[in-house]
Amino acid sequence: MQGVAEVLEKLLRRYPELQSCRSSIEEAYHLLCESFKEEKKLLLCGNGGSCADCDHIAGELLKGFCRNRPLSQEQKNFLQAMASERGGMLGEKLQQAFPVVNLCAHSAVITAVANDTDANLIFAQQIMGLGEQGDVLLCVCPKGYAENVLNAIAAARLKGMKVIGMTSESGGDMRDLCDVRIGVPEQEVYLTQELHLPVYHALCLMLEAHFFKE
Repeated sequence: MQGVAEVLEKLLRRYPELQSCRSSIEEAYHLLCESFKEEKKLLLCGNGGSCADCDHIAGELLKGFCRNRPLSQEQKNFLQAMASERGGMLGEKLQQAFPVVNLCAHSAVITAVANDTDANLIFAQQIMGLGEQGDVLLCVCPKGYAENVLNAIAAARLKGMKVIGMTSESGGDMRDLCDVRIGVPEQEVYLTQELHLPVYHALCLMLEAHFFKE
């Protein structure tokens, strides 16, 4: 099973053009590690294909990705004591998870904000309710100009959160707004998105390798 360093080295062997992003990928990993160690959350936002990427990231972190994430014996004992047959099943099948919220997925609040106030506040308004100091906002935004993402970054700053951006090489208006920005070496949106996927897969694998050692 790959360790943290091996995951990154394999990524860079397969995608040598990402060598320019090595330090920012490492910084993003360490920032996320520190946040999760403090039992803080990761919030995700993006538009279109990047919205789908947010769903993808959440899916890798909210359940086992490439490693087993068994419950502790204490957790299994609690479930067993609560309901022997069901508790035993839950104790064996439930997995440990990272606390992740995809802000793109809440259709009722998104449409309410868009209809009642301003469509460019669909992420920022959710951050006002869900964001806490020490949480991390991960913005997936190839061009770096999306108004709803820029507003989300401002709201995250207000709440004392850290910000990771995944953008194209130039980064647009997000260039100087993130604590860490992974600007992959492309400019076209679809080509940028093609490189975002292996980067966030690597981040998920690195986090899993750190927190769930087998």
